[in-house]
Amino acid sequence: MTLPTHARAVIIGGGVSGCSVAYHLSKLGWTDIVLLERKQLTCGTTWHAAGLVGQLRASQNMTRLAKYSADLYLRLEEETGIATGMRQVGSISLGLTEDRRQELLRQATLARAFDVEVQEITLAEVKAMYPHVHIDDVTCAVHLPGDGQCDPANIAMALAKGARMRGARIVEGVRVTRVTDDGARVTGVDWDTGDEQGHIAADVVINCGGMWGRDLAAQSGVTLPLHACEHFYLVTEPIDGLGHLPVLRVPDECAYYKSDAGKMMLGAFEPRAKPWGMGGIPEDFCFDALPEDFDHFAPILEKATARMPMFETAGIHTFFNGPESFTPDDRYYLGEAPELKGYWVAAGYNSIGIVSSGGAGMALAHWIAEGEAPFDLWEVDIRRAQPFQRNRRYLRDRVTETLGLLYADHWPYRQVETARGVRRSPVHEHLKQAGAVFGEVAGWERANWFALPGQAREYRYDWHRQNWFDNQRAEHMAVRTGVGLFDMTSFGKIRVEGREACGFLNHLCANEVDVPAGRVVYTQMLNAKGGIESDLTVTRLSETAYLLVVPGATLQRDLAWLRAHAGDRAVAITDMTASEAVFCLMGPKSREMLQAVSPAALDNEAFPFGTAQEIELGYALARAHRISYVGELGWELYVSTDMAAHVFETLREAGADHGLKLCGLHALDSCRIEKAFRHFGHDITDEDHVLEAGLGFAVRTAKPAFIGRDAVLRKREAGLARRMLQFRLDDPEPMLFHNEAVVRDGRIVSILTSGNYGHALGGAIGMGYVPCAGESAEDVLSSSYEIEIAGTRHRAQASLAPMYDPQSERVRQ
Repeated sequence: MTLPTHARAVIIGGGVSGCSVAYHLSKLGWTDIVLLERKQLTCGTTWHAAGLVGQLRASQNMTRLAKYSADLYLRLEEETGIATGMRQVGSISLGLTEDRRQELLRQATLARAFDVEVQEITLAEVKAMYPHVHIDDVTCAVHLPGDGQCDPANIAMALAKGARMRGARIVEGVRVTRVTDDGARVTGVDWDTGDEQGHIAADVVINCGGMWGRDLAAQSGVTLPLHACEHFYLVTEPIDGLGHLPVLRVPDECAYYKSDAGKMMLGAFEPRAKPWGMGGIPEDFCFDALPEDFDHFAPILEKATARMPMFETAGIHTFFNGPESFTPDDRYYLGEAPELKGYWVAAGYNSIGIVSSGGAGMALAHWIAEGEAPFDLWEVDIRRAQPFQRNRRYLRDRVTETLGLLYADHWPYRQVETARGVRRSPVHEHLKQAGAVFGEVAGWERANWFALPGQAREYRYDWHRQNWFDNQRAEHMAVRTGVGLFDMTSFGKIRVEGREACGFLNHLCANEVDVPAGRVVYTQMLNAKGGIESDLTVTRLSETAYLLVVPGATLQRDLAWLRAHAGDRAVAITDMTASEAVFCLMGPKSREMLQAVSPAALDNEAFPFGTAQEIELGYALARAHRISYVGELGWELYVSTDMAAHVFETLREAGADHGLKLCGLHALDSCRIEKAFRHFGHDITDEDHVLEAGLGFAVRTAKPAFIGRDAVLRKREAGLARRMLQFRLDDPEPMLFHNEAVVRDGRIVSILTSGNYGHALGGAIGMGYVPCAGESAEDVLSSSYEIEIAGTRHRAQASLAPMYDPQSERVRQ
């Protein structure tokens, strides 16, 4: 087949992901599409996938994509004539512990909130549906009738045929050797068949290369952190009378079971996986298996034999070991790479590629064709990847854990254990010596809570109050009644400067940033629909220079958004994150304590809220921002990294006379939820309108036009379709984390986007949106509210204003 010299889009990789992207782009009318597969379609991972189609995911939009996949696979055969093997046999998940029972019941609540059919079934009902399973030790069983199973290879073939039917060209035996670019965006691909080489100029290139994708991306300077692991399953000989059974999952035994063609499949997600392909994935790998390692699989089989006695007598037809790619956080990658325009990615599916690829291909096609994601996809957005995560040793060590986490208990606050200590604050050792118990975000080690002398510095996970609950309470109340110190060096810090910096930022930010030097502005950057792309503070440093402070997890996303809109403006955008440490001194006694180490005037008249000044602090100079994310009087202190240790030591020494308490991120989170402060990625996303999020106070429509202004004006005219409320449980005992169901007048209407314990308010606090089209605020608040936790409903008070210090008098004192 003669390859074209130009295409609108070139897709690299002929697994189910690449075929889905081709199918969905062609459905949108893109006919000038070429998919290049180095060997044969499905020959990498797709051909040996288990083909499980479970609809319930951890969030509304991931569930939406999985449900789309299931619906698509049911209708593909009629459209293309290729049998997909898709059967909605349902699934059953069994819990063997009280912790797993809590998790499964919470998942059932989530399913109801997401409109996924779910039933909590009795052990007798389990036995009736699945007579072969041993159930004496089962604590809970949940049945999802809409789940199914399919033939993965045929799914990919059907998608490929559907794409061809609409004009896409799919060519096997062509290896992409390089994605070419002009330094700013992709220009095409170089290809090689072994006998011939050539180039295809392209507007868009989509890397669907699976486990080959990382190294291909690295050639272009694109970060695609994934690594292959060995994944094991066995298939029995035919078993008489097996029949059609639901998919069975027993996560406490790391096992799943699927019946097909009279045989039984047993697969595993063992706690410690075996990475593969550390030196790169062989180019000639095609429909290949990896060497058997029965000793590695034996513990899984031993438990499976006790769970399903048929394995004692059934012969083993196939013991299979094949590679699949996994990512550092068990979530796949979708979207345009921030490093290179026109370079798109759909890869790293963590063994859920079949159920994910249908919806992911649809979402990515719309994103490419329309220039924006069809809905919030931050959970899988490639812009969350950190540049250091390209490191292969890091990936190898991390994926030994992430494979097993798929079936591990998904406790709240669970911390990863592998590949830790990559990014550290200058005062990391100081915090460690003070009893810090660290968590990790974007590679940063951050103190989550501080252990007392003699207390174990470890998490003991639970679905109720964990072992650090009292530590968090002490830290929380220190901030509310005295003074607390947080190390927030992980903040992303972006310097924007140049003669057009003011106009540029005023175009992007909803709030007015043309302010005097020294002013700190809380704002959002919006998209054209009024959705929130970034939540940040903007500090004007001088006539031509600004400092933007963003969450550490969103830094790459925010940099990409700024650079994508800079155009030819005379602005420079620089990541300054590593240059400054940040210490947050918060609480009603923070002024008194800061005054002990600085001669600066700190009263309201000399140092008003929302301003920044350089102050002397100990022997150092610091830039103090009077701003707060906990709802108390306080300052963020920005210090060059070389002076950070000195400033930290100075603050602690002075703090000994002022009751200073070191505080961690868990206390920060409980304080901010108590004050109803929003958090990007949970409470606010690019799908959430800024007015419905309750952030209209940070929008200035009177200023010159900014992105999203028209959407704000339209929403003001049309009225809100939903409102963000804060909830407090009447019963002080239950805990809220997030994803619990919001029940309004007896009916589930949404979920909590955030949850924690409000120690000053005396109960668990949550935040979530409530639909309210055509209703006034009074109508919304006049309803009766409950929060459903693991199937049990708890009465809750609801409020539009923060329940803690609603007038923000404490912040501005």
